[in-house]
Amino acid sequence: MIQQVTFLMGFTLTVVQVWSIHYEFLDISKNMNYFAMSVEFAVFEYNKNNADDYAYKLLRVRRSQHKRLTLIYLMDLDMGRTICKKHEEDIENCPLQEGPGEKKVRCTFTVDVFPMYTEFTLLNSTCMDK
Repeated sequence: MIQQVTFLMGFTLTVVQVWSIHYEFLDISKNMNYFAMSVEFAVFEYNKNNADDYAYKLLRVRRSQHKRLTLIYLMDLDMGRTICKKHEEDIENCPLQEGPGEKKVRCTFTVDVFPMYTEFTLLNSTCMDK
Protein backbone atom coordinates (compact mmCIF):
# COMPACT_ATOMS: atom_id res chain seq x y z
CA MET A 1 0.00 0.00 0.00
CA ILE A 2 2.78 2.44 0.91
CA GLN A 3 4.52 1.71 -2.40
CA GLN A 4 1.31 2.52 -4.29
CA VAL A 5 0.86 5.81 -2.41
CA THR A 6 4.53 6.71 -2.94
CA PHE A 7 4.24 5.89 -6.66
CA LEU A 8 1.02 7.92 -6.98
CA MET A 9 2.56 10.92 -5.22
CA GLY A 10 5.71 10.72 -7.35
CA PHE A 11 3.64 10.45 -10.53
CA THR A 12 1.49 13.42 -9.48
CA LEU A 13 4.54 15.58 -8.76
CA THR A 14 6.05 14.66 -12.12
CA VAL A 15 2.86 15.57 -13.98
CA VAL A 16 2.60 18.91 -12.14
CA GLN A 17 6.26 19.67 -12.88
CA VAL A 18 5.92 18.82 -16.59
CA TRP A 19 2.69 20.85 -16.81
CA SER A 20 4.32 23.90 -15.23
CA ILE A 21 7.33 23.66 -17.57
CA HIS A 22 5.06 23.59 -20.62
CA TYR A 23 3.12 26.66 -19.55
CA GLU A 24 5.84 28.96 -18.24
CA PHE A 25 6.72 32.23 -19.94
CA LEU A 26 9.99 32.27 -21.87
CA ASP A 27 12.00 35.25 -23.11
CA ILE A 28 11.72 35.93 -26.84
CA SER A 29 12.98 38.49 -29.33
CA LYS A 30 11.11 41.79 -29.37
CA ASN A 31 11.13 41.52 -33.16
CA MET A 32 9.14 38.29 -33.42
CA ASN A 33 6.29 38.87 -35.83
CA TYR A 34 3.29 38.12 -33.61
CA PHE A 35 4.94 39.68 -30.56
CA ALA A 36 5.48 42.99 -32.38
CA MET A 37 1.86 42.97 -33.56
CA SER A 38 0.73 42.16 -30.01
CA VAL A 39 2.62 45.21 -28.71
CA GLU A 40 0.86 47.44 -31.25
CA PHE A 41 -2.47 45.91 -30.25
CA ALA A 42 -1.79 46.45 -26.52
CA VAL A 43 -0.88 50.13 -27.04
CA PHE A 44 -3.98 50.59 -29.22
CA GLU A 45 -6.19 49.01 -26.54
CA TYR A 46 -4.61 51.15 -23.84
CA ASN A 47 -5.37 54.31 -25.82
CA LYS A 48 -8.89 53.15 -26.63
CA ASN A 49 -9.77 52.37 -23.01
CA ASN A 50 -7.90 55.24 -21.35
CA ALA A 51 -10.00 58.25 -20.33
CA ASP A 52 -7.21 60.66 -21.33
CA ASP A 53 -7.86 62.63 -24.53
CA TYR A 54 -4.22 62.36 -25.55
CA ALA A 55 -2.61 59.33 -27.12
CA TYR A 56 0.22 57.37 -25.56
CA LYS A 57 2.98 55.82 -27.61
CA LEU A 58 5.50 53.08 -26.98
CA LEU A 59 8.81 54.23 -25.53
CA ARG A 60 10.43 50.94 -24.56
CA VAL A 61 9.76 47.22 -24.36
CA ARG A 62 11.12 46.10 -20.98
CA ARG A 63 10.08 42.44 -21.18
CA SER A 64 9.13 40.24 -24.13
CA GLN A 65 7.95 36.73 -23.37
CA HIS A 66 5.58 34.09 -24.63
CA LYS A 67 3.93 31.15 -22.99
CA ARG A 68 5.42 27.91 -24.24
CA LEU A 69 3.29 26.00 -26.78
CA THR A 70 0.91 28.95 -27.18
CA LEU A 71 0.69 32.35 -28.83
CA ILE A 72 0.12 34.12 -25.53
CA TYR A 73 2.53 37.02 -25.06
CA LEU A 74 3.56 38.83 -21.90
CA MET A 75 5.06 42.30 -22.20
CA ASP A 76 6.16 45.14 -19.97
CA LEU A 77 5.99 48.44 -21.82
CA ASP A 78 6.95 52.02 -21.04
CA MET A 79 4.64 54.50 -22.75
CA GLY A 80 4.57 58.28 -22.90
CA ARG A 81 1.78 60.80 -23.37
CA THR A 82 1.96 62.61 -26.71
CA ILE A 83 0.66 65.99 -27.85
CA CYS A 84 -1.65 64.20 -30.32
CA LYS A 85 -5.24 63.26 -29.65
CA LYS A 86 -6.12 59.56 -29.49
CA HIS A 87 -7.80 59.36 -32.87
CA GLU A 88 -5.04 60.97 -34.94
CA GLU A 89 -3.35 58.73 -37.48
CA ASP A 90 0.41 59.04 -36.98
CA ILE A 91 0.86 58.70 -33.23
CA GLU A 92 4.29 57.05 -33.58
CA ASN A 93 5.75 60.28 -35.00
CA CYS A 94 3.93 62.52 -32.55
CA PRO A 95 6.17 64.29 -30.00
CA LEU A 96 5.83 63.59 -26.30
CA GLN A 97 4.30 66.19 -24.02
CA GLU A 98 6.77 68.13 -21.92
CA GLY A 99 6.35 70.16 -18.77
CA PRO A 100 3.11 69.93 -16.77
CA GLY A 101 1.43 67.69 -19.38
CA GLU A 102 4.26 65.16 -19.37
CA LYS A 103 3.14 61.74 -18.24
CA LYS A 104 4.63 58.26 -18.52
CA VAL A 105 3.20 54.89 -17.60
CA ARG A 106 4.57 51.40 -17.24
CA CYS A 107 2.17 48.64 -18.21
CA THR A 108 2.15 44.88 -18.21
CA PHE A 109 -0.06 43.28 -20.84
CA THR A 110 -0.94 39.69 -21.65
CA VAL A 111 -2.21 39.18 -25.20
CA ASP A 112 -3.52 36.02 -26.85
CA VAL A 113 -3.17 35.74 -30.63
CA PHE A 114 -5.35 33.72 -32.99
CA PRO A 115 -3.38 33.98 -36.26
CA MET A 116 -5.93 32.06 -38.33
CA TYR A 117 -8.39 34.93 -37.83
CA THR A 118 -5.78 37.69 -37.25
CA GLU A 119 -7.48 38.21 -33.90
CA PHE A 120 -5.91 39.56 -30.74
CA THR A 121 -7.41 39.35 -27.25
CA LEU A 122 -6.21 41.38 -24.29
CA LEU A 123 -6.21 38.91 -21.39
CA ASN A 124 -4.78 41.20 -18.75
CA SER A 125 -3.43 44.71 -18.34
CA THR A 126 -1.97 46.50 -15.36
CA CYS A 127 -0.58 50.02 -15.55
CA MET A 128 0.98 52.46 -13.13
CA ASP A 129 2.25 56.00 -13.47
CA LYS A 130 6.01 56.44 -13.53
